[in-house]
Amino acid sequence: MRNGTGRRKLRIRTALAAATVIGLGATALTALPAAAAEESVAVRYRHGGTGGDQAAPWLTVVNTGATSIPLSQVKVRYYFKGDPGASYSYACDWAVRGCTQVTGTFGTLTSPTAAADRYLEVGFTAEAGSLAPGADTGDVQLRFHRSDWQPLDQFDDYSFGPAQTAYGDWSKVTATVGGVQVWGTTPAGNEPTPTPPATPTGPTPTTPTPTDPLPTGPTVPPAGRGVLFDDFDYTGHTDPAIAAHGWTIRSGGGGPGVGDASWAPENVTFAKQGTNSVMTLRTSTQGSGASTRQTEVHTGVRKFKSGTYAARVRFADAPASGPDGDHLVQSFFTINDLTAPMADDYAEYDFEYLPNGGWGETANVLYTTSWETFRPDPWEAVNQHTEARTSQAGWHDLVLTIDDTALVYYLDGKEFARHDARYLPERPMSIHFNQWLIDLAGQTSTTPRAYEEQVDYVLHVKDQVLTPAEVAAKVATYRSNGTAFEDSVPAS
Repeated sequence: MRNGTGRRKLRIRTALAAATVIGLGATALTALPAAAAEESVAVRYRHGGTGGDQAAPWLTVVNTGATSIPLSQVKVRYYFKGDPGASYSYACDWAVRGCTQVTGTFGTLTSPTAAADRYLEVGFTAEAGSLAPGADTGDVQLRFHRSDWQPLDQFDDYSFGPAQTAYGDWSKVTATVGGVQVWGTTPAGNEPTPTPPATPTGPTPTTPTPTDPLPTGPTVPPAGRGVLFDDFDYTGHTDPAIAAHGWTIRSGGGGPGVGDASWAPENVTFAKQGTNSVMTLRTSTQGSGASTRQTEVHTGVRKFKSGTYAARVRFADAPASGPDGDHLVQSFFTINDLTAPMADDYAEYDFEYLPNGGWGETANVLYTTSWETFRPDPWEAVNQHTEARTSQAGWHDLVLTIDDTALVYYLDGKEFARHDARYLPERPMSIHFNQWLIDLAGQTSTTPRAYEEQVDYVLHVKDQVLTPAEVAAKVATYRSNGTAFEDSVPAS
């Protein structure tokens, strides 16, 4: 989809605020099973327009199989040629089952072709229901455009059918059921990977059966396997090993948080607690922006994407000193940069604890949030979040796993949230810990007060999904071997 050369026509655009997909208050999702042999669908397509500044693929999905299919298992991809450096925004104008039950996200092809290097993936929420054999979804009228509203030329797009002015079977869009492709032809070089042969059910000499005892005793974590581990064993914020290990302690001003606040490197300290070294982030204020000193520690490069992220973090409900009540955020997250408002390659995944509320909450709340994108002004957000409105004071094991199907958040060994694949990252990210004030409305006193968030360790394992128990075992192995730091994650 390349810029058109004709003069852009003035037109009235449908407002996007109600049409943009925004995931709110999501519930946990279960893993999708592989499509059964009798599960199949066909996709019928027509275009809703051939020119201007928007593409308008209209679709309907038909169940051509013998069994009912939950629509939440169905994904449809429409392939197009993107403009270099451009980001795209998606909207649903009309759907028989309701636009709130339709999802849309953009992805990049592994093997670009002359007619396709990106795709729009369309899915359905659990509330969309199921398709009985022979039934169809009815109209799903979609559109997408460049985020900067520059003109588009659809005629070089793989999935575009200029002659398709009425619905008909269209093999240049693909459909999967439960992750298995059942319809259409992908652009050349992007064919689905064949399903590997089934694993033998009998035990092998190197694989214990469920009744065999597992090997015991620590093992050395394999080197060069894409692991970041840091026990935060430093002497202070000026320790040169901090920068040598790839960390930046933030200074100066800027958001997020209270205007005129500053970021204070000296408020990041390190000390032993028992046999472990603990990093403390201290945030202080006297009730004004100028007196507010916030803290943040983050990796200096963006090279983290899929895999497992873990940290042991201590949240606090009460200040370390002074009166309580400030709207505080204590967090562990991974993020990349927003290259343009509503850019589709933005990513951010947060654990955020608000001990005194804020953002409309009146008491303590823990959020996990998966971000697709946002617009700062006027504010528009595309994310999915899960929250728990209860105290989280004390130490917690926080784990986030990212693979090609979902984002899963764990709190103290138990699944806390599972967010949809449409929020998966497109680009590498950096890892952050920070503590900051949302505003000064929670506490109007000018009495000095200070809050503390503590971090025991951080772990990232590239491209591997670990259980919380495997995370704990890996950390224990590092510590039993006396390894306080390793970074074998390659630069992106």
